Amino acid sequence: MTTSDRGSAAKPARVSTRTLADGAKRTTLPSGLRIVTEAIPTTRSAALGVWVGIGSRDETPGMSGASHFLEHLLFKGTHKRTALQISAEIEAVGGETNAFTTKEYTCYYARVLDADLPLAVDVLCDAVADSIMNPADVETERGVILEEIAMHEDEPGDEVHDIFTEAIFGTHPLGRLISGTEESITPMTRNQIHGFYRRRYTAPNIVIAAAGNLDHATVVRLVRKALAGTALDSAPAEPAGPRTGSKRVATQKPHTVVRNRDTEQGHLVLGGVGIGRRDERRFALGVLNNVLGGGMSSRLFQEIREKRGLAYSVYSYASQYADAGLFGVYAGCAPGKVEEVLDLTRTELERVAAKGIEADEVIRGKGMVKGSYVLGLEDTGSRMSRLAKSELLYGDLMSVDELLARVDAVTPDDVNEVAAQLLAQPMSLAVVGPFDESAFGTHR
Repeated sequence: MTTSDRGSAAKPARVSTRTLADGAKRTTLPSGLRIVTEAIPTTRSAALGVWVGIGSRDETPGMSGASHFLEHLLFKGTHKRTALQISAEIEAVGGETNAFTTKEYTCYYARVLDADLPLAVDVLCDAVADSIMNPADVETERGVILEEIAMHEDEPGDEVHDIFTEAIFGTHPLGRLISGTEESITPMTRNQIHGFYRRRYTAPNIVIAAAGNLDHATVVRLVRKALAGTALDSAPAEPAGPRTGSKRVATQKPHTVVRNRDTEQGHLVLGGVGIGRRDERRFALGVLNNVLGGGMSSRLFQEIREKRGLAYSVYSYASQYADAGLFGVYAGCAPGKVEEVLDLTRTELERVAAKGIEADEVIRGKGMVKGSYVLGLEDTGSRMSRLAKSELLYGDLMSVDELLARVDAVTPDDVNEVAAQLLAQPMSLAVVGPFDESAFGTHR
């Protein structure tokens, strides 16, 4: 995806620094790379993340899995460090480093003692900006990734979510596996991956975030030093704005997909199209999700597990992207109970769509949303992630108080309107287990 797809921001003529909500700070370098930090003087640790606004939805079908492949390869060595040195230098000071890939971004992160933040900056910036991508390492990691794909296929509780996502989005990039497939990973060449790396991993697409016992100006100096002379020390450019998408994401007609697997449990996801992450209804949806299947007091948990003992795990969830989303209910149970669990789930969704939820449930749902958000900010890693996601996905940082106020402003009518819109629609069903592929109704 090009910068023009992402919105726009003022072109920085020089280094510019701005104070954000809750005392966080953002510096934009002339290259378009952004550095956001939050000082937490009461801690003795720091978390650092290099966030790249590129994920699996930015890949062509033939390059499916390239972002995830890169995630593996960037830890395999640079001109300054071998793969062992990259990991050993962080582990020698008791820190940890890792990475993950999503459909819309990739993150490389480290957590260290506050005194070792300069080391973490140097190591992570080196790995992301100056990977050698040795052909032998490409072949080694290809084998690792193929094993990872095979392992994932052996986890039906994970596989069912992928099948459901594909049922919603079809061949759109949002419907593809983040890891790619054996068919796309096997023929992918080193030159193709390296080309993807250099075209996509550019300064305007990158946010470096840090939280902990730190000084913002010092972090900026450390980053600039670490990136000096690399491909990310580039000519002046505009930072990429938040991803907006160029048009509405096409979705599939509701249908059922059954994958026959010799499993001890049946796994199912029932749901449909949701909303994008910038949709103002997202706060009401968060409340609805908690009331419906977000905790032990939720309707689905109480009805299916507590009252009837039909399933150990049952929950609802919402996945939101820049221009699309989905909403689903998952349950894992004995194969002979899948039909009953499915009937109960459908009944509850239809009831909530038609009659809404009670005022006391809204109050409880709002409390769950607020509590989970605030309690999730109790460590430097989560604070760092909040900074980066706010900058990368929204373009600014909403204060904690403002976010809590937005949740408080949700009314029962708001929640019931979302419920009527999302839960009354025809739904898709994904099932994994020892079932005939013609079971559970219509297929495609």
